[in-house]
Amino acid sequence: MTSLAQRIEHRTPAHRDRAVDGLRALALLAVPTGHWLLGGFTLSSDGALHNASPLSAFGAFAPVSWILQMLGIFFLVGGYASALSYRKRKGSTGDWLKGRLARLGRPVLGVTAVWALLLPALHYGFGVPGDTLRTASTLVVQPLWFVGVYTVVTALTPLCLRAASRLGVWAAAPLLGSVAVVDVLRYGPYAETVPSWLGLLTILPGWLFAYQLGVSWAEGRLTRRHAWGLLVGGAALFAALLLFFGYPASMVGVPGEARTNSHPPSLLVLALAAAQSGAAILLRDRLGKLLRRPALWAPVVVVNLSAMTILCWHQTAMLAAAIPASYAGEVPGLVGAPDTVGWVLARLAWMPLFAGLLVLIGRFARGFESPWTRTGPARRTMAGLLAAGFAVFALGLA
Repeated sequence: MTSLAQRIEHRTPAHRDRAVDGLRALALLAVPTGHWLLGGFTLSSDGALHNASPLSAFGAFAPVSWILQMLGIFFLVGGYASALSYRKRKGSTGDWLKGRLARLGRPVLGVTAVWALLLPALHYGFGVPGDTLRTASTLVVQPLWFVGVYTVVTALTPLCLRAASRLGVWAAAPLLGSVAVVDVLRYGPYAETVPSWLGLLTILPGWLFAYQLGVSWAEGRLTRRHAWGLLVGGAALFAALLLFFGYPASMVGVPGEARTNSHPPSLLVLALAAAQSGAAILLRDRLGKLLRRPALWAPVVVVNLSAMTILCWHQTAMLAAAIPASYAGEVPGLVGAPDTVGWVLARLAWMPLFAGLLVLIGRFARGFESPWTRTGPARRTMAGLLAAGFAVFALGLA
């Protein structure tokens, strides 16, 4: 391991921004950690798995979701990296965008095509109940919404750069304001007359907010003084929304709850993203110095090189343990109602297994991130059809 860390250190360019890579790795690892810790399964009488969450029984665990909900950081460093990449591009805007989107699309196409093949094999070959397969499909699709949103905001990078050059850090203010307006309409005194689809209007500005901050940061228009404002202002807004305006405490959806903060994003999500972004910018220099140590820098590089594999396959790793275990009945921390402290402790004990399974799966799935140079048009078309079929099943359209 020491030898590997040294090789990675020697291959790292001197100009590499280690702090930004470290923030991205931290945000990436928070995704599987959050899903593995805050997601569970119940077992029905027919042996089928159904989604459940310990947050239903332990509302006091909500602050854990504040720490693990780091998509604000991910969009912040995404905007930062995209702005620098766009400025350094050698081809046209279309060529730059095509390359960025291909890197996002290949792994998604890969995981959905593989699951399209797994569904009939598991059902007809191993007798896995249909409800278990629907539960699994929902979990596999769950993190992929992020890729669609990230694709859209990446396409808006040229516009974000123009906004940053004209307005600086204040380019993100209209995005915050638009989410606030929608929240007032859907949660205010006239909420009963507002159509439910109105919340969808917050999806783009809600996630573009931190991305725009990242672009402004890359352009040198977001200073430490602005970062302090984001940290203090975001924290104050977050506290006010929780204490005085009745926002749910959990940053992730809780089964049975009428409101959710993240899907679509509420003003609370933006308040948290602002506070996290301010803290990240203020800690950048310290983090960069810390990651000068080869033993700490090497894991960051490995995580970043496997970013889409982690995002696309971490739920599959958990399912690889839970589905076989379901044949043995309830297994503490793995299959069974997540409503006791014992379940929480057992789930923590299972998480290293999930991580190990993800590493094993990643050895195969990592190839989906690389260019498909050996894949002809026929195979790509077949992968697309399989992915579409899985999407129809997962979204409950079949």
